[in-house]
Amino acid sequence: MTVPQLSAPLRINPTSWDAALHADRAQLRPAPARLLTVAGQGSLDVDGQLLHEGDMSAQMSLAMAHVEDLLARGGMDLRDVTRLVVHVTDMDAALAAYGAVTERLDAAGATPPTTLLAVARLPVPGMAVEIDATAGR
Repeated sequence: MTVPQLSAPLRINPTSWDAALHADRAQLRPAPARLLTVAGQGSLDVDGQLLHEGDMSAQMSLAMAHVEDLLARGGMDLRDVTRLVVHVTDMDAALAAYGAVTERLDAAGATPPTTLLAVARLPVPGMAVEIDATAGR
């Protein structure tokens, strides 16, 4: 198999069932000159205090805003994300609120390979979501 020369990501989607998640199964990208790793972002204020306890959608939205802020500080945006991982404490609530993530991805025209993962707990009591990312440009 010959690997094509790439100027933009090659979206790899052998099935269509996961299109509703607004994410590609895989992406083949040219090697980035810069790589940005974003540690887990939650719904915390500048003092580390939890905001929006009990509101999964608001926590997802703020966590994504924090991810976007860090991307911008690194000279990147959501289109540069090569992997997004969303950790949640309640999968049913997360699936119901997932529009808070997909709206931002759609607005940016981004479809990064994404993993949605249920965990027993997160580091801050009441935190329901934590999102980490890897980006390259």
